[in-house]
Amino acid sequence: MRILYVTTSFPVYSETFLQREARAMIKAGVELEIVSLHGGKDDFEGHPVRMFSKLELFRLFYLLPWAAWRKGAKLLEIVQEFNVRKPASFLNMAENLLGFGAAIVMEKRIRRLSPDLVHCVWASAPAAFGMMAEALTGCRFSTGAHAYDIFEYGGDWLLRMKLRRAALVHVSTDVARNRIRSLCEEEKVKLIRRGLSALPKLRTPREVCECLQIVCVARLVEKKGFPYQLEIYRQLKAAGIAFEARIIGDGPMEEEIRGWVGELGLADCVSLMGRLSEREVLDELQKTDLLFHTGVVAASGDRDGLPNVVPEAMASGAVVMGSPVSGVVEAIEDGVTGFLCPPWEPERWVERCEALQRDFQLRLRLSLAAREWVEREFVADKNTGYLLECLERARGG
Repeated sequence: MRILYVTTSFPVYSETFLQREARAMIKAGVELEIVSLHGGKDDFEGHPVRMFSKLELFRLFYLLPWAAWRKGAKLLEIVQEFNVRKPASFLNMAENLLGFGAAIVMEKRIRRLSPDLVHCVWASAPAAFGMMAEALTGCRFSTGAHAYDIFEYGGDWLLRMKLRRAALVHVSTDVARNRIRSLCEEEKVKLIRRGLSALPKLRTPREVCECLQIVCVARLVEKKGFPYQLEIYRQLKAAGIAFEARIIGDGPMEEEIRGWVGELGLADCVSLMGRLSEREVLDELQKTDLLFHTGVVAASGDRDGLPNVVPEAMASGAVVMGSPVSGVVEAIEDGVTGFLCPPWEPERWVERCEALQRDFQLRLRLSLAAREWVEREFVADKNTGYLLECLERARGG
């Protein structure tokens, strides 16, 4: 099977799940042509990545009239949709225009490749690329529809049109599937989770936790709920619970969070580690007792789906304490595979941490059940294999 795999930036640190998916496709024998529309690198583990340069868009001065002359009716159908709904944001409008423009510029390359399917991993710029590629070349396209695509400022500008035209829609959480249920035919929406390329060695939790080891792995952005998380740490300290917390990641809120750590008197027990490699993150998860995830709904409407670090921690033997927001509830069953606590109720987090610190059997029971969930639901080769089966059926209509 020959797939044109279109993404925004590839490979990038914050989207290791896409790297695992691409790796599993290549391993399965797929002829994979990777196109990155915005950033990343031109090589992925020895596999070339076609980096689209925005300077190529200058070619639209003559390619766009030519495309309009040949495919005017199909392009008009797309343009008419522009007025159905206002763009979600200026950025989202720019993303869509980038996708459209890149597909027009790359039309000859697409025809030469003659892919069985154009698979667009996001419903923003990549799906705009796929929709335009189909209009110009007739190649069918499939698309992902994930948290940013469907929640940020009410969802992507042209989301309904993209989902309606796509041969297959890939979601990775029930939350996403339920949100788009009314936007397209339900039978072509497939819930297929991401996955780990290899499961870490199963470890037994520490029997004695005199000082709880806590890790949070997240972009330092609003939807991760850091004001709530730091208040939880403040109350843990006030309750006399010994702990060391490490926040791994970077982002626009880094200086603000550092300031809060100092103001709340947490510098002796909370550390900002910055960005770590995938291997270093997995090593940290092997050493920690608890993973904190305090996700919330941002002012823009953006929220997490199921952050990949949650099943990564579950596979590593750490107990996950998560926010009952969005897709986290699909992996964490409260009291069975971890604990769910609203971030705005810090006293509940303190109670759970106190119980986990003193009760080895509780930590052992939760970690074993969590590992079982990961083995059943979150293995990359198995899940990507199912995705490929769905894509194979989709390309034939």
